[in-house]
Amino acid sequence: MGVTVNPTVSRRRLGSELRRLRETSGMTTQQVAASLLISQPKISLLENGRRLVKTRDLRDLCELYGVQDQRRVDHLMQLARESGQQGWWNSYGDIPYGDYIGLEAGAAAIRLYEPLMIPALLQTPAYAREAIAGTIPHVTAEQAAARLQVRLRRQDRLAAPRKPLRLWAVLDESSLRRVVGSREVMRGQLGHLTRLSAHPHITVQVLPHGMGAHPGVSGQFSLLEFADATDVSVVYLERFTSDLYLEKRSDVRLYSDMYAHLQAQALSPDSTRHFINEAIKAYAGPEFQPDADTPSPPNP
Repeated sequence: MGVTVNPTVSRRRLGSELRRLRETSGMTTQQVAASLLISQPKISLLENGRRLVKTRDLRDLCELYGVQDQRRVDHLMQLARESGQQGWWNSYGDIPYGDYIGLEAGAAAIRLYEPLMIPALLQTPAYAREAIAGTIPHVTAEQAAARLQVRLRRQDRLAAPRKPLRLWAVLDESSLRRVVGSREVMRGQLGHLTRLSAHPHITVQVLPHGMGAHPGVSGQFSLLEFADATDVSVVYLERFTSDLYLEKRSDVRLYSDMYAHLQAQALSPDSTRHFINEAIKAYAGPEFQPDADTPSPPNP
């Protein structure tokens, strides 16, 4: 069995290399477009990894940039072939956030902030099913089933035996208080959250309402980081129609600073587990007793 190829990461990596080759040659995107009789936006899309690079276009670009090292040309051609392959998520039909799933699948670490819902990577099947049904208007049964399967498969990254995804999650208290599905679904979800947070590669922190204003009040965001030094970090902003991907160093730095502030204002991981256990009791009633495998509250 060969090494699994991530077409999204390969396409971004190829785009970055093409940008470096162009900058080294001293050409602008307008000059390249004029030389190859193609549009300037196409060059930008290729360099941003937003469009597949055809073999013919890649040969023309290598010739224009004076790339004579055949090994480098072969490497670029290999990236182009990989970027044209299908990711595992494509087998589930038209999944609108396929680009993000590709980035998530190739990331080494993700830092995310969620103000209203439990993050998809940390959801139970019952919570995910209710979340999909409640947040997507006019979703059909088939579409909902496909999205649920994709969402649960994405979670495999957290349980990977080798190099599991390193995840930091800062959650607003609202995500714990919002009843998705039922109180029973919430009890199961919050218990699942405490168990996941006990793993060394998963860090969960809660921002209580009492903390007041904070840098995350403008909404959800995720920071995706990659093991390969040539892969640029990405800020992902989820929107209902058109998601945003920010890759400028200044944007990534700004959101990294925002995340550091959120972590500093949030409860510690141990205090967060205690806070979540108290929320579970509120859903279960006074007779509730935490499961034996649920982490105990920290001593005062």
